[in-house]
Parts: sequence; C-alpha cells; structure tokens
Amino acid sequence: MSPILFWVFAILMLVFAVSVVLNRNPVASALSLVVSFLGLAALFVSLDAFFIGVIQVLVYAGAVMVLFLFIIMLLDVRAEERRKLNLAAVGGGALVAVIFASQLYAVLRRFTLGSQAFPALDLSSFPDHKLNDVQQVGMTLFTTHNLPFQVVGVLILVATVGVVVLSKRELK
Repeated sequence: MSPILFWVFAILMLVFAVSVVLNRNPVASALSLVVSFLGLAALFVSLDAFFIGVIQVLVYAGAVMVLFLFIIMLLDVRAEERRKLNLAAVGGGALVAVIFASQLYAVLRRFTLGSQAFPALDLSSFPDHKLNDVQQVGMTLFTTHNLPFQVVGVLILVATVGVVVLSKRELK
C-alpha cells in the first residue's frame, strides 16, 4: 500500500474515532464507529492481514454495531439529549486524557525497538505452517486461547443482560 493511502485511512480512522466521542447523538456516534472500524480494516489489509481485516468488518462493523444499535434503541435517548454538559466532568476527563497522553509519549520515547524494522516471519518454524490463515486462527483460538475466548463471550452476554435490565421501564 502506498504511504498516501496509509495516511488517508489512518486519518480517516482517527477523525471518526474522535467523532465517536464528541457526537452527542448516539446513533451518529455508532455510525462514526463503523467508519472507524472500516478504516482499521483497510489498515489491516494493507499489512497483508487479510483475515483480520475481513473479521474486523464482519464481526465489529457488522455484528457488534447491530448490538450497539439495539442497546441504543433500548435506552431513552431523548432524556440523554436533555442533559446539561457537566463542566467538572469535562475538565476531569481532559486532565486524565492529558496525563495519559504524556505518559504514553514518555513510554514511547524510551522504546527503542519501535524504530527498527520488523523481521520477516519464518513460516518453517511454525508446526502448522501448511494450514491456511483461518485454520491457524481456529486452532490457536480453540486450543491456546480457549479460556479468554469463553470469558469474552460471557462478558458480552452479561453486558447485554445488564443493559436490558437497566433500560427496563418501571410501571407506575
């Protein structure tokens, strides 16, 4: 991928990621998140990680965004839009963001390996180098990373049940 396309997709992704945070309308924020996911998928494809790019579009831009939009529909959006802007919360959030950015800059400035080129992978060192990408990811996911995979599934289920319980309207 040419450097121009890299910068176009990187800037597109970052602009829409900032738009996710700054939008007051949750539906517009969710749609900005979709565009940010698509920009990230394009960056993965540019790194020849085609499987991760396709999964980024299918899982995150597709299924997770449908879940987010379902949760937004359950919430009372009109009550959220009527809320006033809390200046103390905005100031505290800005302070935390500045502290985080300064810490990140300090760590990255001392990280010398980041400026070196990444060596090419030697496929003969992998025992399953004859498998394609999907088979390798599947074998790794269900053998080495089985517990984290199950924990993420339970976490998503608990979050969805929590949103449904919190958005339940009380009868008067």
